[in-house]
Amino acid sequence: MKNSIIATLLCGALVCIGLASKARARTDDFDAVVKVIEQHYHVKHKGIPFLARAGMTTAKAAARIAGGQKRRLAEAGSVKVAYFEDQDFVSTEGAGNFRRSLKAALLPEWLPFVQVLAPNEEEQTYVFLREAGSKFNLLVVNINKHEGSVVQVDVSPQTLALLLQNPNDIGKAITDDATTNDY
Repeated sequence: MKNSIIATLLCGALVCIGLASKARARTDDFDAVVKVIEQHYHVKHKGIPFLARAGMTTAKAAARIAGGQKRRLAEAGSVKVAYFEDQDFVSTEGAGNFRRSLKAALLPEWLPFVQVLAPNEEEQTYVFLREAGSKFNLLVVNINKHEGSVVQVDVSPQTLALLLQNPNDIGKAITDDATTNDY
């Protein structure tokens, strides 16, 4: 019941995006989110080296051939990844202030899509969505006690529909697909 309510709300959000004006979003939103994390938590990100990005392109081609679940990321138009590891994500300002800073960097171009806060596990996941022509951009921010990641990926409406089947795990699915090279 809970998943069907969430899926209905998310579908309604998609309709709102489709009806919204076609104003072009800033192209540096990904970098802005990375800077918000760095400034709020006083940490430094790592990017994916050039050779790893070339390897991702090769892996995408292999996934297209393999088909099935592995094809989901392969159909993405572009993928941007920044990650933080072996760092302390402790903030004196709290998660609420971080959430406000994050939304300030992305709104109104991006729609807050999913937000999962697990204080006991010290984990936060935020998923934002915007229309990008015939595809959708998904921006996932995942932070836990010692690691974090920011992933932006273009997905087709069909892939988005597959991800909506389990909305509670959408951020994890995208992050895992973008950062795991098991092709």
